[in-house]
Amino acid sequence: MVRPSKAIATVIKLVVSGLLIYFIFSKIDVQEIGNTLRSSNPYYLGLALVFFLSSKVIASFRLNLYFHKLDVFLTQKSNLKLYFLGMFYNLFLPGGIGGDAYKGYAIKKKFDVATKKIVSVLVLDRLSGLLLLFVYGCSLLLLIQQETILALTPLLLAGIPISILVFWLVNRSFFKYALPVFWKSVGYSALVQLAQLISVWLIMKALGIEGHQIAYLVIFLISSIVSVIPLTIGGIGSREATFFYGASLLGLNENISVGISIIFFLLTALISLLGVWYHFKKIDLETIEGSPERNL
Repeated sequence: MVRPSKAIATVIKLVVSGLLIYFIFSKIDVQEIGNTLRSSNPYYLGLALVFFLSSKVIASFRLNLYFHKLDVFLTQKSNLKLYFLGMFYNLFLPGGIGGDAYKGYAIKKKFDVATKKIVSVLVLDRLSGLLLLFVYGCSLLLLIQQETILALTPLLLAGIPISILVFWLVNRSFFKYALPVFWKSVGYSALVQLAQLISVWLIMKALGIEGHQIAYLVIFLISSIVSVIPLTIGGIGSREATFFYGASLLGLNENISVGISIIFFLLTALISLLGVWYHFKKIDLETIEGSPERNL
């Protein structure tokens, strides 16, 4: 049974998502967006789907890296099933069990691991992804020749090493058990975000967008950070709002920008649906043969 507090939180998220979607779609030309989407190139959309799927597979490797530091030696196959189920819960069943909450519950139920440590690695997994979103965002902003952004060059240059150092210090101070895999997790995060950037670039190719590609990619990175804030259902509404206002601030076409966001959401939903199979078919969390067991 869903607790009243969770039910209220879900209703609030639904309202916020609905209001954001209504507001954004009242500001743009829906017919133009529809025409743009209908004329998109299916070949590039297919490639975009492949790269997005690849990003999620790589992200599952990163999460399993953290699980192994808790002596939870899941096979990658089991971990990938759990990861897709988490994606499905995050997007389609946010009012009942969130994806991260379910992954933590499943690990806790199967293995003798402290809840605090399970939560910490799930948080570290998210933070590692956010770190690379910030690093790539700063890097791409340096390529935009706009007076306002050029004035921020020193801050952007300094922000990259400082953010990595701060994340390393956080790991060393609060999550020492995960410190040995710090650079490997950062490497996985770099590949995850790179694959998603390529996916968005392919979406732009599908829509025939040739100009201002770097600016659209920066907006995407910012929207990915904003969508993590738990104010909407699965980031719906907040991502579109970021694309809309980001395009407005950078002097880009708001309709095209929101169109990119819509296609990216559809790709996300399509991949997330892979998890529905594991919602009805119980996942058997298998461990690597020969690994030290801590399961109950």
